[in-house]
Amino acid sequence: MTRALRLIRDGVTTFALLALIALIAAKFNDAARTKHAGAFHAADGDSLTLGEERLRLEGIDAPELHQSCERAGKAWACGRAAREALQAMVRASGTSCQGSRRDRYDRLLVVCRNGAGGDINAAMVRSGMAISYGDYGGEEAEARAAEAGLWAGTFERPRDVRDHARQRSGLDNALRFIGRIAGWE
Repeated sequence: MTRALRLIRDGVTTFALLALIALIAAKFNDAARTKHAGAFHAADGDSLTLGEERLRLEGIDAPELHQSCERAGKAWACGRAAREALQAMVRASGTSCQGSRRDRYDRLLVVCRNGAGGDINAAMVRSGMAISYGDYGGEEAEARAAEAGLWAGTFERPRDVRDHARQRSGLDNALRFIGRIAGWE
């Protein structure tokens, strides 16, 4: 085989391999997106339900439902306020939520938009009723500067509240176990 033919053969083979790699990469990036619309119910400040489907607003973290925060020296139910804020935002007609991945609790990770196309996840952070969990740093900076919502006082980060609850639960379970062994129960 002549040098020119080998060069053409190698070029065609290389092109075919690159095209195959591009198709495989496109398939991986083409995750099926799930879109929901309807009467959403806010379970808390960053979770929704729609029928049996559970949705988690991606990129934000809101206070736990029973979490209290401090403002002007007084406790306030920031977890319930966050849920009410989210419920008011998803109540608008034309609200839709879309995502393609699930978290470890099998909730669909979504970005929700109101009828006008506004990002509800961003609005929760901008209003100070949620904090950025990786995606909404600019909105969090705006809320901090305006001392909006949570930023008007002091609060424990929702992740820390969950960690403390897990630790307390583990300690309670250990004490119950010891009590059973010792015959206290």
